[in-house]
Amino acid sequence: MFITSANGSYRASDRTRTRLPLTGKSPFRRAPPVPTVAGVTALDPRDLHGQTAVVTGAASGIGAAVARRAAALGMRVVLADRDESALQRTAEELRDTGATVLPVVCDVRDADAVERLAVTAVDEFGPVRLLVGNAGIESTGRLWEIAPDRFERVFGVNVAGVFHGIGAFVPHMLDTAVPGQEAIVVTVASIGSVTTMPAQGAYVSSKHAALALTECLALELAQAQAPIRVAAFLPGPVDTGIYTSADADGVAGDALRERMRDVLADRGVTPDQAAEALFAGLAAGDFWIFTDETRAAELLRARADRLQAAVSPVRTLG
Repeated sequence: MFITSANGSYRASDRTRTRLPLTGKSPFRRAPPVPTVAGVTALDPRDLHGQTAVVTGAASGIGAAVARRAAALGMRVVLADRDESALQRTAEELRDTGATVLPVVCDVRDADAVERLAVTAVDEFGPVRLLVGNAGIESTGRLWEIAPDRFERVFGVNVAGVFHGIGAFVPHMLDTAVPGQEAIVVTVASIGSVTTMPAQGAYVSSKHAALALTECLALELAQAQAPIRVAAFLPGPVDTGIYTSADADGVAGDALRERMRDVLADRGVTPDQAAEALFAGLAAGDFWIFTDETRAAELLRARADRLQAAVSPVRTLG
């Protein structure tokens, strides 16, 4: 079992933890697999069989695809979403494949609802091995035109939802830790979490915040030597309905929403391809996981160069 030390850290009582040296590599370059027990990679997908996964925003898009992938690996999957009808359809589709699933209607903006989700997951399926905080919404428009309630809703789902998931699930993961086995917390951010663009200020700033929360969580858990891994998933364009359901304010918001619908349809990977990239990154032991590593590297390098040179974002406008 894991015990708490005097300084608040978690350590295994019956095994030796290996501390890995910092590599100093750029964050967008794939790090080598992280060794764990017996030299295997940080996550052998076969080890997930019979384990429990919780996916928020699981009724459609990336969330539904992640749930499908987890179920295909033999995991018991708790599906959480506020869209009850879509949630039930996804649950039935998975049950038709023989998967063991539990749909739970949940609005991640509500801390009590997310706490009930955690309790239900543990009560029904046992300890949660994998939490994927995927719930997210979009709203386009210039910052002085976007409606305040829409801005607050974006932050409620995209930021508070991540925070509530951490607060509800991490304590359960610590309480049910198994020696030699790490639980995993994934935040589905966006490549937008490391970029900026006009008419997308609400969404982009919320994803920057969600990524910062995720990085802080990784640092805190590592500092506490807790048996929980953290990963940030930054997909590029994925062909989902996020812009179909997005709010828009003003001419600029309407134009961006329409343009992004076309971008996702023309250039986006499928949700299942995105889910495949996520699990491949987890298997490799990555913190940073992308759907397009080449494009991600370009965007991260461009932003790093601008920050280092203190270049105004206005200089990036075409």
